[in-house]
Amino acid sequence: MIGRLRGTIAAIGEGQALIDVNGVGYLVFAGSRSLAKLSVGEVAELHVETQMSESSIRLFAFVSGEDRAWFSRLQDAPGVGAKVALSILDALTTAQLMDAIALADTAAISRANGVGKKLAERIVTEFKGKPPPMGLFASGLSALAAATPETVAASGTRSAAISALVNLGYTPGDASRAVATAARDVGDDAKESALIRAALKALAPAN
Repeated sequence: MIGRLRGTIAAIGEGQALIDVNGVGYLVFAGSRSLAKLSVGEVAELHVETQMSESSIRLFAFVSGEDRAWFSRLQDAPGVGAKVALSILDALTTAQLMDAIALADTAAISRANGVGKKLAERIVTEFKGKPPPMGLFASGLSALAAATPETVAASGTRSAAISALVNLGYTPGDASRAVATAARDVGDDAKESALIRAALKALAPAN
């Protein structure tokens, strides 16, 4: 199983890239969001999901462990394969996806190519109330992720805020919804402490 590749981007094509790792070329499949952050001739470090079948071995590459983890998690939902999972991660950042699931915002998920209302509803039903997946390399070894920290930071901050609320005794579902609501109020770049305060306010019973 290949979980990470570091090498020079040799070529970029439609939905795929060729990475030269010590003279060996690895063909990886990737969404347009990830490919837009790659440049031919530059060194990149990518998180990889390896999928094997009787006839082939396919490598799917992502700029962060969180993206890779959500790619894998999304395929647990009936009707979601690799193509649809990539499409969803192209349409939504991991932070936006977490919010959409928590708030049952099927319209946001339906923005992805190949995802209709029924499939979006199935995705929400499958994952609502469950804690978000953690990236295999959450400690952050990726130079690309370090160069574009806003997306990774947003999803990481949400995950940390949800975990903090669960530790306070709230259910994962209530914590996820509160954090999603808070994120829309205080903004995607809010710090964890601000997000938690806003989430606690959302959880407070109305007078």
